Amino acid sequence: MKKIGFVMPWYGEKIGGGAEAELRGVVHHLQDAGVELEVLTTCVEKFASDWSVNFHKPGLTEEAGIPVRRFPARKRDDAAFGRVNNKLMMGQAVTPGEEEIFCREMINSPELYDYMLEHEAEYGLYVFIPYMFGTTFYGCQIRPGKSVLIPCFHDESYAKMQCFKDPFSQVAGMVFNAEPERLLAEKLFGVRGDTFATFGIGMDTDQTGDGEHFRQKFGIKDPFILYAGRKEAGKRVDMLVRYFAEYKRRNPDKLKLVLIGGGQIDIPDKKNVIDLGFVDIQDKYDAYSAAELFCNPSEMESFSLVLMESWLAEKPALVNGRCAVTKDFVQRAGAGLYFDNYAEFEGTISYLTQHPEIAAEMGRNGRQFVLENFRWDVIVKKYLELFERLGA
Repeated sequence: MKKIGFVMPWYGEKIGGGAEAELRGVVHHLQDAGVELEVLTTCVEKFASDWSVNFHKPGLTEEAGIPVRRFPARKRDDAAFGRVNNKLMMGQAVTPGEEEIFCREMINSPELYDYMLEHEAEYGLYVFIPYMFGTTFYGCQIRPGKSVLIPCFHDESYAKMQCFKDPFSQVAGMVFNAEPERLLAEKLFGVRGDTFATFGIGMDTDQTGDGEHFRQKFGIKDPFILYAGRKEAGKRVDMLVRYFAEYKRRNPDKLKLVLIGGGQIDIPDKKNVIDLGFVDIQDKYDAYSAAELFCNPSEMESFSLVLMESWLAEKPALVNGRCAVTKDFVQRAGAGLYFDNYAEFEGTISYLTQHPEIAAEMGRNGRQFVLENFRWDVIVKKYLELFERLGA
């Protein structure tokens, strides 16, 4: 098998972000399986940085054993990009000219594209992640027949831009994190076949938690629902807090809501909503074990690692019915319930807390679902089979 080039706008062992973490997991586990690979990226530090600033030096380095080849990012017109991006964020229509501005003034590296063209014989495949950045849009057009996307699509205005339709419909394959994402790609770009497949994200499944230790450390005696992740409106945590306040008004029981993770959000009912902020990884695993159930209220997920972690702790899940991905997961796994409004939120909590045997069975189903589908050995095998099919 020839060397595989993984292309991303930025790369680092410690930078945050779901796509960033997914790529790190994939390249490390594929390398451990004997795959020769290299990360091709820009000199930009991370998503939150200025995309015109080259933080890293160009050239080939090694990070935690992974070869990383960096190229300078082109200086961009941030104001022009921002005008178009703001319209897309608001769900407003954009013109073909504005789409061109979006792609041109996105993070880009002409030197990276030149290198990929000049050295393409050295690489069996180029794998791009995620979809909306210049490194993917322009990069996958260099050699579409040897390009594979890990797109991380959402049903959002960006994915529906007409400029993406032709290049994305011509790539050799795509790897999706969830079945609704695959169906969206089929609808938008007409892609189908065994090289356009749903893998999901690999999980380290050996986590263990001590619920009693968590309760003692944080002084929480009452039963609680757990939320783990960023505390922001985009994740609909504001809705979760509001719904839970109404639940407590209507149900004066001992149930609490515990929030862990970064960010800030207004919490009027601090008696029943406990915000622990950032906790270390073992405290998070302990929290899963201590909780009655886990809730992910987000409407926009491409996978949800925290959902899978909660299932590894055998906890039933409650998810937003407007999120196609998490709703699909709980239905396929038989490991939770979903809600579309407050009445369903209250009803599902009441059902799970009043039927502990069914809730426990859902939790066991969730763990089995993760072990069967998302262990790293399962994910690596799928990637190797895909690369073989594509003749890498």
